[in-house]
Amino acid sequence: MRLSPGTAAFTVFLAALTAVGPLSTDMYLPSLPDIGRDFGADAGAVQLTLSAHLIAFATSQLFYGPLSDRYGRRPVLMGGFMLFIAGCFASLFVTNIEQLVLARILQAVGGGASVVLARAIVRDLFEGAEAGQMLAKMAAIMGLVPALAPMLGGVVQDFYGWKANFIAMGAFGAVLALMTALSLDETMPPAQRQSAAPLAILRSYRRLLADRRFLKYLSIATVAFCGLFAFVSGSSFVLQGIYGLSPIVYGLCFGAMAGGYVGGSLAGGRLVRRLGIDATLRFGGFCAALGGLLMLTGAMTTPSALAIVLPVVIYGFSMGVTMPQAMAGALTPFPDIAGTASSLLGFLQSFAGALAGLYVGHGVEASALPMAGTIAAGGVLSLVIAMSGRRKV
Repeated sequence: MRLSPGTAAFTVFLAALTAVGPLSTDMYLPSLPDIGRDFGADAGAVQLTLSAHLIAFATSQLFYGPLSDRYGRRPVLMGGFMLFIAGCFASLFVTNIEQLVLARILQAVGGGASVVLARAIVRDLFEGAEAGQMLAKMAAIMGLVPALAPMLGGVVQDFYGWKANFIAMGAFGAVLALMTALSLDETMPPAQRQSAAPLAILRSYRRLLADRRFLKYLSIATVAFCGLFAFVSGSSFVLQGIYGLSPIVYGLCFGAMAGGYVGGSLAGGRLVRRLGIDATLRFGGFCAALGGLLMLTGAMTTPSALAIVLPVVIYGFSMGVTMPQAMAGALTPFPDIAGTASSLLGFLQSFAGALAGLYVGHGVEASALPMAGTIAAGGVLSLVIAMSGRRKV
């Protein structure tokens, strides 16, 4: 059965592609303390399995977009899945934390293809507010993955140990690879394909970076994601280590944040049709700043996990509103180089998130403030940028 654009099955498939990244980070979060104990590694070394993964994930995206603009979406997507599955398989045989970091890098290099090409496929078929609405639908469905992955990961961790989580990730990748091979039509017309020569790629990147609209939406997506990844990388140490939550309860708390993300995605999909992309982003920025500042205040004054969990639900809601619309705004003006634009956005967003994760990882065992402060900064900055240059898209 072919996947037809506009159908529910097509939307679910694209959402699953974008979920590969969150799944590969979120599912094994409850296992981080146990991984550290198994390998005798401290929190900073274990957190490197997240940050190195995200840096590799970010860097790989620089290449997948231009390659798909030249050779089409399907073959590049299939190659990425093969690398992703190989990385998951390699994780089963590591004997120290350094080897696990290398396996995670291989997994990330493969996983970068799916998120870049999901966005590029949307831009191939939709534009403007219609693209924003499509991305919001995908985000609402994809939000189930970070909601369920930590909870499932916590159960798997308790019963089977941390390696079983990598088996599940690899199986997910294998299913998507099979669907791509059997059911996905090519969406990049041969007549629109671009050169993959290095100078041509550099010219495309220069064109993007010279566009003020692209820079605005890129900046919003990047600073907001820094706050989100601060929670992803630090929450297991804060909520389990400092506040004493079990892996399963921690998974439920993480799922609450993801539930906020789903709600925000649904709200953003409706708002963008009435208000446009920019007004929707201003609303999302306000929610991000509110959630971040409430968490920072709670971390300084309240010795309860609720001081972290309740504000991050608000922040998750803001991400559901903001991220799809920022991506749609960034990609809409560039139909001929949508893959390259998606690559650059994904690279800078993920690289900045990795740096935020590294910062959080070096202080998160002793205090929640590094994590809460980073989330607050991401929220406030996203609001400030969204309020600048009011232009309706």
